[in-house]
Amino acid sequence: MDAEYQAVTREKLVADLRVVLADTEQLLKAVIGESGEKLAALRPRIEENLRNAKERLAEFEQVASDKARAAVDATDGYAHEHPWRIAGVSALVGVALGLLIGRR
Repeated sequence: MDAEYQAVTREKLVADLRVVLADTEQLLKAVIGESGEKLAALRPRIEENLRNAKERLAEFEQVASDKARAAVDATDGYAHEHPWRIAGVSALVGVALGLLIGRR
């Protein structure tokens, strides 16, 4: 999925969650100070918004999981194709950390 779609999905998820929070706040106010009919009128809307937010969150989680899996696969492939480069970089990082720790 492209970055533009992900940004739109992320923005939609945030917007959906804001709607759910606003509706929940209205529900709490209705429970505290209003009659049962106002509560009954809010319930379907809250349930729908909550369902939409859960669907968006699941989509967002799937996209994040797919991207993480792709990054892991790419890293694993690179490590298998270039093991000596990985070993060399690891050795250099180890030497650099050793020098930094030795100076303290």
